[in-house]
Amino acid sequence: MISVCIATYNGANYIREQLDSIIDQLGDGDEVVVCDDQSSDETISIISGYNDPRIYIHRNEVRLGHVRNFEKAMSLARGDYIFLSDQDDIWLPGRVQRMLSTLAEDPSLVLLASNFDLIDAQGQMIGEFRQLGDVKATRLGQICSIFMGRAPYYGCTFLFRRALLQACLPIPRGIESHDIWFALVASSVGSVFNLTGPTLLHRIHGKNVTVKKRRSLPVVLKSRARFLWALTSRLISLKFKLA
Repeated sequence: MISVCIATYNGANYIREQLDSIIDQLGDGDEVVVCDDQSSDETISIISGYNDPRIYIHRNEVRLGHVRNFEKAMSLARGDYIFLSDQDDIWLPGRVQRMLSTLAEDPSLVLLASNFDLIDAQGQMIGEFRQLGDVKATRLGQICSIFMGRAPYYGCTFLFRRALLQACLPIPRGIESHDIWFALVASSVGSVFNLTGPTLLHRIHGKNVTVKKRRSLPVVLKSRARFLWALTSRLISLKFKLA
């Protein structure tokens, strides 16, 4: 069973294009879990209008923010294979089958990611993102590459096994990016594979959550220290659970 987790917040402008590109690639037994963070626009009514039993909508009673909203959506997912999705992108045809087939080829893989093409608010191509290269040969090298920002992972490109979900949740408090957190844990407990080609069109429209100004070095170092502490604590916890 496939679960697609979408975290929404005032996404009425593009959510229909996103859902259309996803629904066509799913089977009757799959699901789309939408977790809405108190949208004030037509997001919920648009999604409800699909009247598709595979779409489950949960609306948060209070605003959770981007990371916690995704965490809630993932906690509600029932599938063995879980995709993450933004509310304003477009999945390329064949994405689901391509990624599932790649994951199935290697039982040791726990997370699969990809590059993407860039589109603007009107859906016009404006560039390519090809910064995600081959996974490093060693686990330490891969983890260091993520910490140093040389392996930029975006959650909207993720497909992972349920086992990774169980290792990553709950997301530690203070973690500012579920993307980096999942990539770090996956690289620590299993194997990761990066598709060098694009599997989706990532929309840049000026209100993206992931579009941020360059941060100062002290802020970056503090963030990385928080990730390192959280990762170490989680790995120790997982080791004791398996003992």
